[in-house]
Amino acid sequence: MINISVKYTGDLHCDAVHGPSKSEIATDAPTDNKGKGEAFSPTDLVATALGTCMSTTMGIKAQELGIDLRGMTVSVQKEMSKDAPRRIVGLPSEVHIPLPKNHPQREMLEHRSAKCSSKPRLIARYTKVCRRTLVARRNFSGKGSARVPRVWRWRLAETIFP
Repeated sequence: MINISVKYTGDLHCDAVHGPSKSEIATDAPTDNKGKGEAFSPTDLVATALGTCMSTTMGIKAQELGIDLRGMTVSVQKEMSKDAPRRIVGLPSEVHIPLPKNHPQREMLEHRSAKCSSKPRLIARYTKVCRRTLVARRNFSGKGSARVPRVWRWRLAETIFP
């Protein structure tokens, strides 16, 4: 088990420390949600987790096959809801693999990105937590339960070469 310790430092800013390595990450609320936008927002880190997980998962398979993916890039767009409650509604991603289209292992590596453990598990749990929180709030106010649409979109866009 890995421990991540988080300290709230005020003004919607947090510092997180990764237990084993002591690496630090700062977060700040985005400017459209009362923050200064001086660092990653917590939801930015969800998109970051997806992109780095896809890269790492593909990198592990590439190492096993003796393929160098150095220079591969992943771009993840975080799409937030326009209605309350604020939530991530999409994380479309684009992967640029530095291999020719006819490389014999390319398709396998593209499919490997879908095996990223963050993708299905993290988002499914996040959606359930949002749903429970919203329903509890709505029931408390006496207005009945509300629905949170499941609009998660995972796109592995056609790979483009730099």
